[in-house]
Amino acid sequence: MRALLIDDDRRCGEMLTEGLRPEGLAVKIARDGYTGLHEAVTGDYDVIILDLLLPGISGYEVLRRLRMAHVWTPVVVLTAKDGEYDEADAFDLGADDFLRKPFSMVVLPARLRALWRRSAPPRPTQLRAGDLVLDPARRRVFRGGCEVRLTQREFAVLEFLMRHAGDVVSKSALLAAVWNEEYAGNVNTVELYVGYLRKKIDVPFGRSSIQTLRGSGYRLEDDAEPAPATG
Repeated sequence: MRALLIDDDRRCGEMLTEGLRPEGLAVKIARDGYTGLHEAVTGDYDVIILDLLLPGISGYEVLRRLRMAHVWTPVVVLTAKDGEYDEADAFDLGADDFLRKPFSMVVLPARLRALWRRSAPPRPTQLRAGDLVLDPARRRVFRGGCEVRLTQREFAVLEFLMRHAGDVVSKSALLAAVWNEEYAGNVNTVELYVGYLRKKIDVPFGRSSIQTLRGSGYRLEDDAEPAPATG
């Protein structure tokens, strides 16, 4: 799940990025109204977290322009303003939820998940690629009927690959989806986790479902039968 945070408060941004990551949310931050509006219109996000007091243009104006552009991504307004008219104005402009700072890091993720469930298009309850099955709700993976134990990060990498099965997925796309776009570590971290996955879902079963395309990224194939490895 990808979230766009439009907020110039760096401490808040750091807290949300760290606090939402264990909940399975990757957060990209825009620190002014114009940048946030551009990201919200051109990017692919599951939910937007929007402050009202922003440099450039206000959160109200961002919200108004989003809805005028027919961008219906769920928006949670997160602000230090506490007047009831502020809340009413936000809802009138198209906000889906409203939270005041300081907020609970227990309540916020739950509200974000609820908004995403209501707005997301229907998805299969299980993801399948050949005899590889991933159950997002129960966070379990099976290969040929045998359960495969994965770490939280391995599960997230595999889920992203399976949701894009057959497509070429770049390292940067995996970093943005699983870690977040402000991750300052080495991009080759992705290689490590793909290697971990291969050792768990491919090698023991004589499969080669995660293909490496040199210079491009990875592609997960629907291999029902063992296939030769390509690196």
